[in-house]
Amino acid sequence: MRALVVEDDPRIAADLAAALGGAGFLTEICSDGEEAWFRGDTEEYDLIVLDLGLPGLDGLSVLKRWRAGGQAVPVLILTARGTWQERVAGIEAGADDYLPKPFRMEELVARARALIRRAAGHPAAVQQAGVLSLDTNRMTVALAGAPVPVTALEYRLLSYLALNRDRVVPPSELLEHLYGDDDAREANALEAVVARLRRKLGKGVIGTRRGFGYFLEGEA
Repeated sequence: MRALVVEDDPRIAADLAAALGGAGFLTEICSDGEEAWFRGDTEEYDLIVLDLGLPGLDGLSVLKRWRAGGQAVPVLILTARGTWQERVAGIEAGADDYLPKPFRMEELVARARALIRRAAGHPAAVQQAGVLSLDTNRMTVALAGAPVPVTALEYRLLSYLALNRDRVVPPSELLEHLYGDDDAREANALEAVVARLRRKLGKGVIGTRRGFGYFLEGEA
């Protein structure tokens, strides 16, 4: 899962990125409202954590621009001002959830995971696809009930396919959500990850529709 953290306090931004990274997210940081609007409008993210008090362009204005432009990415708002009027304004502007400061990182991670699952239409914490199951809270993978050890990158790939298990996912989309802007965004890197997973999971779990992309067998 690819997340954008929009926060102008470097310490808080680093803590947020570390917490989300530890929960399996590929996390990027942005500290300016104008840049946040541009990146959220032109890049593909699974989640945006948005602080309201930003330089250049305030968070509420950024959110309104995204929604006016048709950007439907789940947005979790953070603010040091937690009045009910502000919560209403944020929700009416298109926020999906609202977390006042100070907060526990564990709560933010739990809300982030729940937002992504709901946006994908699969709200359960355990994602089941045929004999494959992923516990998104524990970040574990099992095959027919037996645990399967996977790397963080392998888990991200399986998690994305599981949350999008109703369709075939193009390689370009998988690369975007696995690597973000990393230089490793090459088709052969993706094929290598898929090959490793197939060796671990065996046949009949990750399918390929030639010319279209990848899917979980029995689902797409």
